[in-house]
Amino acid sequence: MKLSEAMREKMLLSFELFPPKTEKGMENLPGTIDHLMKYKPEYISCTYGAGGGNVGANREVCQMIKKAGTVPVTHFTVIKNTKEGIKEQLDQYLAEGVDHMLALRGDIPLGETTTCGDFNYATDLVKFVRDEFGDKFEIAVAGSPEGHIACRSLDADIAVLRQKQDNGADYIMTQLCWDMEQFKYWLDAIREAGVTMPVDVGVMPILDMSATINMALSRNGCVMDSELCRLISRNWLFPNPFAAKDADGKPFDMFYDDKIKRFKEEGIEYTIKQIDEYRALGVDGIHLYALNKWKDVSEIIDRSGLRTLI
Repeated sequence: MKLSEAMREKMLLSFELFPPKTEKGMENLPGTIDHLMKYKPEYISCTYGAGGGNVGANREVCQMIKKAGTVPVTHFTVIKNTKEGIKEQLDQYLAEGVDHMLALRGDIPLGETTTCGDFNYATDLVKFVRDEFGDKFEIAVAGSPEGHIACRSLDADIAVLRQKQDNGADYIMTQLCWDMEQFKYWLDAIREAGVTMPVDVGVMPILDMSATINMALSRNGCVMDSELCRLISRNWLFPNPFAAKDADGKPFDMFYDDKIKRFKEEGIEYTIKQIDEYRALGVDGIHLYALNKWKDVSEIIDRSGLRTLI
């Protein structure tokens, strides 16, 4: 059964991993996957470097996921990719039993103004894959509840999402969103626009202050709701979380350790409440960014009751 079909029957649980940059990281990853498999995820996705820069490592991780007993979903971007290169890489994935993908434009390379490839948009990639491979791949696409940072308006972004569907996409993986009122508006708006694809919600656990701020502002342009802002303020690392230690690694803030611990504890509780709200809205899946770790994600799943372990 396709994941998009399964989502119409029940809410799915899945994780995102990335290819480690070190040999030790790669050696440790199967153990992390084994721990995550305790929750019987319907799939695990793996990120992909621009132009297939880490495609070898990506393919290796996909095989780890497959060997562990669940569906691997590879991310795939148009950055620095030619039509021939895309076809060659996707043929290789199929030969290795990987037939699920998340079709993305990807981040424009630093110093460039284009994708440096044959396609400029994920809509083009979706159509190309459907034209070249038919139904051999199940295709997920990104959805941005607050609108993609590069899009001229939310309405335009929703129109693009409908175009992805018309070009053959199967389901949506949402980008980072902490503004629940905005998410509700977006969910109603895409349905009004005729987007019927299942919605699998991406959830980034709140564990580290600087990483949270960086994720919100450096690429996504996400609104941090008042509760999250207060959480950050209560535990603010002086002079700021991006320069919290001196040259010798000593924290400037005398309460540094306590604040780090408290932020993580409160962040996990915040994440659990967010998952509760998403589930109450009837979303079709929860896609947790595991960050190649299992302990914190396991705590979130256990405390939220996402899985009944019997």
